[in-house]
Amino acid sequence: MASAQIRAPARTGWLSKERHREALAGYLFILPTFLGYTTFVVGPILAAIGISLTEYDMLSPARFIGLDNYLAMLSDPRLRTVYINTIFFTVTAVTLNVGIGLILAVLINRRLPAALKYIFRTTYFFPVLVALTYCAIIWQFLFQKDTGVFNYYLSFLGVEPVPWLNNRQWVLPSIIFMDVWKNTGFAMLVFLAGLQNIPSDYYEAAQIDGASPFRLFRHITLPLISPTFFFNMVIFMIGALQVFDSIVVLTQGGPGDASRSLVMYIYEKAFQSFDMGYASAVAITLFVMIMALTLVQFRLGRSWVHYE
Repeated sequence: MASAQIRAPARTGWLSKERHREALAGYLFILPTFLGYTTFVVGPILAAIGISLTEYDMLSPARFIGLDNYLAMLSDPRLRTVYINTIFFTVTAVTLNVGIGLILAVLINRRLPAALKYIFRTTYFFPVLVALTYCAIIWQFLFQKDTGVFNYYLSFLGVEPVPWLNNRQWVLPSIIFMDVWKNTGFAMLVFLAGLQNIPSDYYEAAQIDGASPFRLFRHITLPLISPTFFFNMVIFMIGALQVFDSIVVLTQGGPGDASRSLVMYIYEKAFQSFDMGYASAVAITLFVMIMALTLVQFRLGRSWVHYE
């Protein structure tokens, strides 16, 4: 009995050392990720918050001015314009990308020959693989008023040449059109993966009970792909709020500020006007907006996203 009482602490001590070794190994494994995240994510965010409280032109020492940059944003008419442009682009592009992606995925998921499915998947997904800058350069030629392909074919219908990129009414829809062509394939592929994970037994049982195709889609397909739908909504929203490359190549934000996005405005203020303090303040508002909208989507998702 005495020997058993003596061995127990030794056994416990050995287990304790083993747990410490496992914990240390775990911390060492996550250390590179932690250092990278801290250096390239947390660090820049904290630096941007600090710079946003200063007047800093990168040529002279920063001067602390408190919340003046944030107050200046309230009277900046250009900032209101780029916010409206960004919100319009985000709402429209996300709706079209996710909606058309879902429609394409449902159509491709039907009973088709395997080769035909492969061709459709490849065709719709191929634009995603091409760099956005190259796509924008090509579409810039397609959108030309006098020599563009779109106006060439519209002329056969008796339509006057449309100034796609030079008219305030058409410029944002034109950029959104290119964005949908470029990114819908990604949404389609994600939806297709979700659709293929739905057991066919559910559809067969519902069809035996006389369910129509619409009811099958409404009561079986949509609930079971709701996590996929939620994923696409969040990813596309975050990407659309940070739109930059396509607008820079296609229009440089013009005509005027008709197509200028929030990220493009931040770039202009920081690296053309050298107003790093104001640019950082605008960047912080964008960060807060993205975080708030993402949290709202996660909160609302509890009522319609079904993981089981």
